[in-house]
Amino acid sequence: MSKSQNTLLIVLAFFAIYVIWGSTFMLNKIAVNELPPFMLAAVRFIIAGVLIFIIAIITGKKISISKKQLLNTTIAGFLFLTFGNGVIVWALKYVDSSFAALEISAQPLVVLILMRILEGKKIGTGSVIGVVLGIVGIYLLVSQKQLISQENSILGMVMIFACLVSWAYGSIFVAKADLPSNYFVNTGYQMFLGGIMLLVSSYLFGETWSSPISWSIQAQYSIALLIIFGGIIAFTSFNYLLKVVSPEKVATSTYVNPIIALGLGWYVLNEQITMQSIFAAIILLTGVYFINTKKKIVIFSRFRK
Repeated sequence: MSKSQNTLLIVLAFFAIYVIWGSTFMLNKIAVNELPPFMLAAVRFIIAGVLIFIIAIITGKKISISKKQLLNTTIAGFLFLTFGNGVIVWALKYVDSSFAALEISAQPLVVLILMRILEGKKIGTGSVIGVVLGIVGIYLLVSQKQLISQENSILGMVMIFACLVSWAYGSIFVAKADLPSNYFVNTGYQMFLGGIMLLVSSYLFGETWSSPISWSIQAQYSIALLIIFGGIIAFTSFNYLLKVVSPEKVATSTYVNPIIALGLGWYVLNEQITMQSIFAAIILLTGVYFINTKKKIVIFSRFRK
């Protein structure tokens, strides 16, 4: 593959994790209002995983993997999908989709802190400023009285943050783990195995399953879009980017995701956008900008001189 083709592929992959993933909060919110959360996530990822395997076989790709790769894809599937996504879908029963997206926008901050703890990576001046701004933004976001007064909203906030940590650690783990070399096959295993674990979770939590025929048109369309775009296309792009760029850069999808989620939540779901949420979003995203923009770090370095 030529350098220009590789660059184009990276740009398209970033578009997928920026824009498509921004819309998944709305789609999950629509579906979870009608369907049990773990069942919803299990159906989405198992079907997506099976479709990926079918496409891989048709196009002549090998889907056989080693025992080590099977273990690693299982771990990644749990961190990203079983816990990292399944619990977020559950939390959407108690918080708005736009709020969830804003809270998750702190992911680059968590990635940075975990890389410091686990790998000893030095945190530069700009990144320190970004972490401080991120903490302030999160506090402003979760301290809104109209949000914390809602039933189980605090529990939802806490669980979303736990999912955030799971995704952040998963990003670091996948960047160095022995995984299938083909990104499409890698995605298929993570989705299928993550979906199976969600299926078990759904059974353990006693969720009631129903036939897709009985679902509303809105729920059917939402899950179809989540499977094809939010699952197969965007998650394959995510796994590809984790191998060709740094985890911190992949985490910058949180620049755009909250904006897309805020707009769709307001326009489609009639979710309220408070001034405090907007202010918190600006501070959070500014913090993420400081973390991921080398130019800012250079400026502050010169200022100290």
